[in-house]
This record gives sequence, structure tokens and C-alpha cells, in this order.
Amino acid sequence: GINAEYGKQWYQRRVREAVVSTQSTGNSGKMVCTGAKSEEESRLAARKYARVVQKLGFPAKFTEFKIQNMVGSCDVKFPIRLEGLYAQHGQFSHYEPELFPGLIYRMVRPKIVLLIFVSGKVVLTGAKDRKDIYDAFECIYPILKNFRKK
Repeated sequence: GINAEYGKQWYQRRVREAVVSTQSTGNSGKMVCTGAKSEEESRLAARKYARVVQKLGFPAKFTEFKIQNMVGSCDVKFPIRLEGLYAQHGQFSHYEPELFPGLIYRMVRPKIVLLIFVSGKVVLTGAKDRKDIYDAFECIYPILKNFRKK
């Protein structure tokens, strides 16, 4: 089935068919599609939403599709000493365990933000393409190994 909500200036719609994603449309008419698991799924979901808007009688066109933010996550399978990582990589990171349990690591090249948790879970966000996520992980993994909890 299809679910729709209307609130203030945003219209959200969730498609539960082959692609599960959420789409928001603002006053500008631009759509933001979130939740797709791949680039192709994102494109397919955006096309479907544009088609739904057309069927509602609006002159929608599917143009200027671009991926703005990709998110990846992984588990390095060992606990990490975040205090030590922060002490040696303070220029790239922010760590306040009273406010947020993860260390926020802002990588310069590629320009990716990583959320690193004591458990070994890592979330990589801000990528424009999949390669950036893989490159960022390849850069951070040797560093994380150096701060493995004994």
C-alpha cells in the first residue's frame, strides 16, 4: 500500500513496493528522496514519485537527478578506544561522550564525516558517490586498528 502525510510545507509519501523510500516536496517543487539502498533504487523511486505527481495533474518533470548524500555503515568487529583516537586526531575529531556516545571524525580527503563508536560500529556519511565511502573506510581502518581496545 501507499501511505501519505501532509504537514505544514512538506508533503511526504512512502512507497512500499519494490523500493522503500520516503520523498519530500518543498515549496520550490524539488523532491528529496531518502531511504533507498542503492543509487539505482534512488533513481527508480524518484521517477515513481514524479509519475505520481504527474498523475495528480501537476506538470512534473524528472530532471536534474543527483545524489547529494550517501551513507554507509560497517562493524570493524573490535572495540575502539575513542579517548585515545580523540587525543591523537583532535584536529579532525570531536568527542563529548556526555552529549553523544560516538566520536565525530571529519575526514578531509575524501570529504566524509564518520561516526565512530566504542563498539566498533562506524557510520560514514556525506559522500557524493560510493567510491568516497570505500576510500574513507580504507583510510580510517588502519587508524582504528591502532586504537583497538586490548
